[in-house]
Amino acid sequence: MSMRRLLFTLAALLGLALPAVAQDWAGFEKYAADNAAWLASDAPRPRAVFLGDSITRGWYKHRESFFTDHQYIGRGISGQVSTQMLVRFSQDVLPFHPEVVVINAGTNDVAENQGPYDEDRTFDTIVAIVRLAQANGIKPVMTSVLPAAGFRWNRKVTDAPEKIASLNARLKAFAAAEKLLYVDYHAALLAGDGRSLDAGYSNDGVHPLPEGYAVMEPLVVEAIERAHASRRYGRLRR
Repeated sequence: MSMRRLLFTLAALLGLALPAVAQDWAGFEKYAADNAAWLASDAPRPRAVFLGDSITRGWYKHRESFFTDHQYIGRGISGQVSTQMLVRFSQDVLPFHPEVVVINAGTNDVAENQGPYDEDRTFDTIVAIVRLAQANGIKPVMTSVLPAAGFRWNRKVTDAPEKIASLNARLKAFAAAEKLLYVDYHAALLAGDGRSLDAGYSNDGVHPLPEGYAVMEPLVVEAIERAHASRRYGRLRR
């Protein structure tokens, strides 16, 4: 079985495995109308699609001009974990045929939005998103999970900084081994305590303010441009 078929099968099986009580668990309807309108228009091919959660959604909300000026598309859904992003990749990324996809996942996994956190599962899911992009000729740009000392909506998670640091270390090592670009938002936004998101960049300790996004933007733009400049970047190794 080819890598592409294997990954599509994985995504399909994940979709079939969703709890029957959860309606639109993956968030297919969130951007369905926007996607259809864009595809029916004569809009140029996006230079990059940003796949993520509320951090990505808030980015577009607070800094819309950043996306329009650079010919990017934001596809973030609040509260989503990495598995949900993998399931909706086929709808919210593939139809645009972007050259680059920027992947930001893991925050809500650590926050246990969909049950107990399992680092191996989250890491494997993010890697599956990377492989799905590569199998479809899309260049993946990996990014770190942002700093967070905790989550107001789940105060039972008391070791978020340690979990985030561990996951980020694995993502960074994977990117290095695979010669993929890795954008370290974590280092850029980390407070002096080495655990939390700098208060100058966030008012809730999780989601960036416009000032935080302004720090992130040149980092990710550089990575996207580097991906565009390399004809061989991101190709699956055989």
